[in-house]
Amino acid sequence: MTPRFHLAIPVHDLAAARRFYGELLGCAEGRSDRGWVDFNLHGHQLVCHEVGATERAAIRPVSYSDVDGHQIPVPHFGLVMTLDAWQALADQLEAGQASFALAPMVRFAGTAGEQRTLFLEDPSGNMLEFKGFADIEGELFKR
Repeated sequence: MTPRFHLAIPVHDLAAARRFYGELLGCAEGRSDRGWVDFNLHGHQLVCHEVGATERAAIRPVSYSDVDGHQIPVPHFGLVMTLDAWQALADQLEAGQASFALAPMVRFAGTAGEQRTLFLEDPSGNMLEFKGFADIEGELFKR
């Protein structure tokens, strides 16, 4: 079996999380209860836990880091994908009029680590990055 990650994140509104992860990103919904919902994020388990008002401030990214001339939000999470899968997602998001934190772009152009990337912010301020590589195995950890 291929290992799968499980990530639990805070959200302030489960209905908004369902629209973002379910409708915009196309993640199938799994189990749920009053205060949480599971999503299938390309085979990985993403769990959105609704938090109260006092926890909301902690959801926002606390800093930004310069990467290849762009200010990248930290913390963030996301997926590494094949270039074809990434392009299909980018097209789907553009068709759905997604609001990008950083629009689809090429990063590290002309290097062994060349990649396509885009960033989205969910309705609760969680940042997501989706990366696309022509050759994931050969390029993911190259400098």
